[in-house]
Amino acid sequence: MNFKKLTPKDYSEFKSFFTNQKYLHSAYSLSSIIVWSTEFFQPYGAVDGDTFIVGAEFEKHKDRRHLILPVSVNREYTPEQLYQLAKDTGYEQYFFVTEEYINAYGKNQIASFFKIREQPAFKDYVYLTRDLARLEGNKYSKKRNLINQFKREFEVGKFVKTEPITKAASNECIEFLNKWCEERDCGQETQEELYCEKQAAINTLENIELLGVNGLLLRIDGEVSAFGMASRLTSDMGVFHFEKAFAKIKGLYQYFDNLCARKLFKGYTYINKESDMDLPGLTKAKKSYYPLMMVKSYRLVLR
Repeated sequence: MNFKKLTPKDYSEFKSFFTNQKYLHSAYSLSSIIVWSTEFFQPYGAVDGDTFIVGAEFEKHKDRRHLILPVSVNREYTPEQLYQLAKDTGYEQYFFVTEEYINAYGKNQIASFFKIREQPAFKDYVYLTRDLARLEGNKYSKKRNLINQFKREFEVGKFVKTEPITKAASNECIEFLNKWCEERDCGQETQEELYCEKQAAINTLENIELLGVNGLLLRIDGEVSAFGMASRLTSDMGVFHFEKAFAKIKGLYQYFDNLCARKLFKGYTYINKESDMDLPGLTKAKKSYYPLMMVKSYRLVLR
């Protein structure tokens, strides 16, 4: 099996494998797989008949080297087949194995081939699109109040404008991202997770026309002050890959999040907002929107 390093130009070649993929974890979005390529991490892919195999290589953290569940047009690998694939390709573990896979085959059968370890930092938050688009009920009253404050202060429609993200606007979005990161100290030496996310966002912005990604940006007085990008995961679920807004502007994040739910996820029943990476602030923000469910992630290690 010949693995090749994945780049944005490979998206169109391999996207057909993901048309009917059913796993609910954001790790199974092809655009996400491709753009999380940094000096720390590199995705590789290989085609085996009707199946696409994804492997991850790490520059520093060699112990994180892994496969994810194979993505097939017609079938799902059994635990025994996963075991043989790992042996054949020289990998010792799988990341982002979903709870639905664990339940389908049962822990006893899987445990014959693998040690099963939950990955709490990589559990995804999933919401009903209509909940985030409407923000109805008492539990969202604080969100609505912040949105109304933002609208009053900035006169939405006059000083606030939104538009799709295009290649022409990508440099402005990257400039905004650099400013956003200054607020949070996203440097390589201090916050490796945020640094890698920043690089993934830049990769997406620079190649947005090659990837299956829809983006929306918001300008205040002509200056980009927020952006979000999303892609398809399953037939009824989209993934919110990146959502950035200036924290210093009261109500902006809430206003923009609501806008993205209405514009970027039209036609989807569910929104997957990915994991919180065990970052306390992110955990609090994601829980404040009352997720419908959590998509747990498991690591399978060869016995």
